[in-house]
Amino acid sequence: MDIKEIKGVYKEVFRSYDYPYLEEHIKKIIELDTFLPYNSTFFCVTNTQDLCFEYISKNMTSCLGIKREEMHKGGMEYFWTRIHPDDIKPWLKALNDLMEFTLDTISDVNRKQMSYTWNFRFKNAHGVYVNIVQNTTPIELDINLKPIIGLAHYTVLDSRIKLDITATAKLLNSNNEYETMYFNNFSQKLLTDGISNRERDIIRLLLLHNSSKEIGDKLNISSHTVDTHRRNILKKLKLTSTGELIALMKLNRTII
Repeated sequence: MDIKEIKGVYKEVFRSYDYPYLEEHIKKIIELDTFLPYNSTFFCVTNTQDLCFEYISKNMTSCLGIKREEMHKGGMEYFWTRIHPDDIKPWLKALNDLMEFTLDTISDVNRKQMSYTWNFRFKNAHGVYVNIVQNTTPIELDINLKPIIGLAHYTVLDSRIKLDITATAKLLNSNNEYETMYFNNFSQKLLTDGISNRERDIIRLLLLHNSSKEIGDKLNISSHTVDTHRRNILKKLKLTSTGELIALMKLNRTII
């Protein structure tokens, strides 16, 4: 798939109808970037309407070896040229499905409370395809309440780590706890395809050593309901204890 084809699909996914006001957002983000330490993550303000990056944090160069000026000049089209060719189609499919899910399922009032995660392989300045996990939170919507400006965080992982391409959409609930609303694996079918989104959230919180009561409080359900979900998870995965579940999930983190 060449850049023209990618651009056509991408612009169709993110087709929008107005230009939001960004100056105040970017000013605050630049101020924040000044104080953040160098680490293995970087962030950008993405503009899917103009196919550009409104801002790129200083950590991008330390993570990828690519100069910020180069990425600014080339915009998203340059970014796409560095995605692994085998990952382009599943990555575009993931973006399209996330957008369709949002427009069809998420209420207008909740769209700024969403968080989206997907991953792909990306060629760094040394020609090595590293893994990138991208998490994007909308900061501006168009007049039809379609997300078009996002704050995107990129976590760079070693090239030797083998990751399926997955996509997740989570909603920040009234307890400020993210709930999984959508999950899909675009590389292959998972052993755990039968696990529901609610069960994914419970597994994630179990991995963080939360009790059933604590999980219930975070997800606005009773501890009895949590225990029922825990029993169903063990049954589906043919496990006998929470300890076995945690050990399995540490080896198969794509589920969460």
